[in-house]
Order: sequence, then structure tokens, then C-alpha cells
Amino acid sequence: MVFTVFSGCGTSGKAEKSSISTGESHMFKELNLDEVTTEWNNSYLFSSREDALEKLGALKKSSEQINETYRPEFENLSGTALLRYLEAEKEFSRSIDILYTYAYTQLTKNVNDKFFISLLSDTQDLITEYKKVNAFATVKLTSLNKGDWDRLFSEEPKLEVYRAYLEATYMRFAEHRPADEAQAVYLAELENQRMKLETDALSKITNKVTMAGSITLENGEEFLVNSQSYNILLSTDQNRENRKRCYDQRFYHLINESDSMASLYSEKARLDDLAAGQLNYPDSYESSLYNLYLTKNQVEDMNTVFKERKAVFEAYNEFRKKKLGFETLRPYDLMLQLTGQGQPAKSYTYIDAVQEIQKSYAGMDPRFNEIFLKTVTGNFIDVYPAPENGKQPGGYCYGLFALKAPALIFMNYNGIISDQKTLTHELGHGINFYLMGNSVDYLYCTGQIYEMEVPSTFNEELFVDYVVENLDKETAVAVLAQHIGEYQNYFTRQPMITEFEYKAHQLCAEKSNENGIVNGAELNALWTALSKEYRSDSVEYYAEDSAEWTYINHIYLTNNYYTFNYAISKAITLALFKQYREGPETFNKNYISYLSAGSTMPPEEKLKKYFGIEINRQLFEDAMYVVELRIQELNKLENG
Repeated sequence: MVFTVFSGCGTSGKAEKSSISTGESHMFKELNLDEVTTEWNNSYLFSSREDALEKLGALKKSSEQINETYRPEFENLSGTALLRYLEAEKEFSRSIDILYTYAYTQLTKNVNDKFFISLLSDTQDLITEYKKVNAFATVKLTSLNKGDWDRLFSEEPKLEVYRAYLEATYMRFAEHRPADEAQAVYLAELENQRMKLETDALSKITNKVTMAGSITLENGEEFLVNSQSYNILLSTDQNRENRKRCYDQRFYHLINESDSMASLYSEKARLDDLAAGQLNYPDSYESSLYNLYLTKNQVEDMNTVFKERKAVFEAYNEFRKKKLGFETLRPYDLMLQLTGQGQPAKSYTYIDAVQEIQKSYAGMDPRFNEIFLKTVTGNFIDVYPAPENGKQPGGYCYGLFALKAPALIFMNYNGIISDQKTLTHELGHGINFYLMGNSVDYLYCTGQIYEMEVPSTFNEELFVDYVVENLDKETAVAVLAQHIGEYQNYFTRQPMITEFEYKAHQLCAEKSNENGIVNGAELNALWTALSKEYRSDSVEYYAEDSAEWTYINHIYLTNNYYTFNYAISKAITLALFKQYREGPETFNKNYISYLSAGSTMPPEEKLKKYFGIEINRQLFEDAMYVVELRIQELNKLENG
């Protein structure tokens, strides 16, 4: 199945499938502000809930038909039979992709909607049942040797178009495959349990973990602390006491929630490692790395560089401390926008944001602007928060490859600097997804996490450079400072989260062997010990163990060890941005090809082919050098 999440249509009710022009003479069409949309219109997926249920029933029958038709043919598999099976599987995958998209995206709009809770659960069950009844294909295709594959390709020349897909999906997993159908069925059941745990975790995070209760602000106002209000207050309220009260309220609330989330996480870790062990991996970490085409050494080199070079950020923290006029920085000072000191914090409307983001694409291939316009004017972005209505925190981008349509972008836009960055980040995914969907076969519309994060983080660099070069000094300083703070997040916090996951899984396994389960205090202590290895010594953190891990969506995903990919992608992005600045025309040609290629070649091969980049220690050293240059740029901007 091709489900790509990395965080509505117009009045016609149908998803657009138009082609994208490539001419050099293309004019940079400006955005008509009257055409900007702020809510999804998912009617082109399904016009009603009843239609979705009808499709669910039809897909159940289709799954059984694929089994009945192809199981006998796999006994003595021919190239022609394999081709027909792949085509049938692709059509099924497209259809269930659309259904899953509808259920998942609608549920994130309201995590308490019982219909979509049920529809998503039923769709997950259908995916599981499909894997079970078609386990014969997985077992067969992962057991073939080179001679078998050579025969199949020679028998059916049209199979060649799927060679890369077959290599990535089956051929390279010969050592990590189910031994028989019974084991394949068991693995499908484990995957279903893991999907259900993920859904449960995201619901708990929305309804309990991020709902921290109320505080009284210094002006006497009662303030409800949730995921949205917390970020807004810590980013915009210049009253330090208010920020402290808000931070404290959530800090201790998370500790109270840690036992419940530890119990859920312990079960997840058990299922993760159980599934990995079934496929001959030592644990789920090794399984994830193999799927990502990465090695432990590459990740360890990255972590070592970022720990050794964390002092690079001391100059930035000193800048922030001086700008705010504090003797010591505390955790509740790290998010505050560096604008309007002594005045109400500056707010950036959504319209302002889309206008500035569009201008940041001026040096890019014209296809960037075309996809941008389709997305922001076509009901493909759900913009504003509604936690009181059950809208999930955070943001994501969901590819609509099955319809060759612009991606769906989910946001909680509040008008702070980081929201602008989130918007251009998700639009980067959307541009990548649209290019893939309209360039390669549906089965190739995917990729490894770190390569999928490159276009989103590249967009952030474009936006920051545009602001620094074109807007007023105060805004430029604020945006660049916030961006450097995000470097600190990318290169310290994100790798740390993955290290936490790895060690938390180990701790859960140890406790399980002792017939116990991990409690919140143990995971809080682990989180705090690891954070000390990565975080800055110039920030005065709390002495108590933190339970920040409890609300991090990514650690509950079935896609384990997600966040360190952000650090890898950011390092790659900084190397790409250097090439863009040095030769925009050549870079644009290569970049469009890179974004359009999907999984038609392995990720490391694709990086080397188009940009000559390798993932090694030098890549991460170079990234920290760029951070140093950005900090120097910030000081020069402030003092110039």
C-alpha cells in the first residue's frame, strides 16, 4: 500500500489531474487573494459517509477475488501472471489508499468522531485481511532466487517497469521474510495491533496528554492550557511569569500522564520487537534502519557529531539571552519570538504567510509556483485550530497519488513565526508529492523518510533567505533567530528522540523479561538523562525528570525511529542549498528530477546521481559549519 503522510477540491468536486508546464518563458503568476481557501473539501474522495461504507464493502470482495484468482497461478508462477497480479494489486492499493485517506484525515479533524473512528479501524482491519489472504504472494516473491527472477523478467518484458519496485519490496528482503503463510498472517495481525495502538495513542494525546488544565495569568485571566494555547503563549507572551506558569502547568501534568502513556508505549515496544524478530532482525531499530537503507554507523556518526558540536549553539543562546535581557535562559524562554520587545508580539495572518511563501519560490523552477497555486486555492489545506472540536494538534501532509491531485495539508495556524515555517514545510512535501504523482507509476510514489523530508526543509531555507533579504530588520532578525532555534531542534532534539525510543524499547524488553512493565518515572528518567547529553549547558532546566516524551506523536507511530530522519534530511538540505546558491539553473533541473523520481531508485543512489552527496560524517560536520555561518549572519544583521 502507498500511504504517505508527512504531517478539498474546488467547486467541480473532482480532483485536478492537469499537467504542469515546463517552459522557461513561464510567467510567475501571482496569487489572487480572493481565491485562497482555508478548509478541506473532501467531497472528491467520497461525497458521503454512505459512499465510503459502500466502497469498504466492495474492497472486501475485491481482496477475496485477488486471492481466488492468483493463488493458483502462483503455484507455477510465470512472468505474465506476475504482471497481472501487480496490476490488480496496484488497483486495489489505489482504492484503499483513497478510503484510508478519507478516514484518517477526517478523524484528525475530530478525533472523537465515532463514525471515522470506526471507519479507520475497519479500513485498518481490511488492510490486515488483505495481507493475510494474499500472504501467498509475499512468501513466494521473497523466496525466489536470482535465476527465478531472471526467468520471470525474460518471460514478460513488461515486468521491467516494475523491476525497481520488486527489488525494493521483495528481492532485497530474502533474508528478512516470512517463512510461510502462517507466519505472514501472524505478522499482519501484529501490524493491525500496532496500527490500533497508534490510533489510540494519538487520541489520548489530543484528549488528555496535551489538555493540561487551567492557570491564572498575572492579569487575573483564567487560561486553558492545551497544545495550541501552550505554543502561542510561550511564543508570544512577554510576561515571563505567565510563561513560567504555563510551562509549569504542562510540565507537571505530563508527569501525571506518564504512567498511562508508559503502559501504552510498553505494549507498542513489545509488538514492535516481536514483529522485527519474526523477520530475523535483532530488534525494531535494526529493522527500521534496513528499511531506510541506512546503517548503524551512519546514525552513530551523526549522533556523535551533533553531541560533540552542540557548543556551536552557545553563541545563539547568548544572542537570545542578550536580546531578552536575561541573566539566565530557562526552558520557557526558548520559544519566545524575538519581535516587539516591550510591545504585543507581532502576529502574521495566513494571507501574509502564503504571500511571502510564494515570493520565496521566485528563484525556483516555475512548477513550484504552479503547484503552490493549486494547493492554496483548491481546498487542499485545513488551516485553523479547533481543539475544542477535537481537532488533532500538529500538522502533516498527506499525498493523493492515487488521484494525481495536490496533497492534503493539515495545520493549526495561529499566526506565529513557526506557523509560517510549518506551512512552507508542508507545502514542500506537497510539491514533492504532486511531482511524483504526475511523473512516475503509482507504485513508485513513495520514498524513505529522510529523503521525503528534504523538500520540506529546503522550503524552510528558501523562506528564511527571502525574509532576511527582503523584509524589515526586526522581522528578519526574528525569523532568522527562530530558524537557528529550529537547527538546534533538528540537530539535537530529533536525534535524541530516536535514541530515547531505542533505549526505551530496550528498557521495556528488560522489564518484560522480569514479568513487569515500564512505568512513567523510569521513562521520564531515561528522557532526562539523554537530554542532558544533547541540550545546551547555558539553559537552566528543571531538576525534576521531564515527561516531554509523552506527547510526541512520532514515537507512537508504526513507522518506528522516525525523528532522526529530520536531522539527516536537514543536513542534506543544507548541502543542497549551497548548490542552489552556487548554480540555480543547474540545481533546479536536478532538483525537479530528484523530486519527481520517487522510489524508482534507492535513496543513496538518487542523492549521488543528482547531487553527488553521500550520507557520512562529513555531511554532518558541514551542516554544523552552516549553522555557525547562520549565527554569524544573525549577529551581523542585529548589529548592522
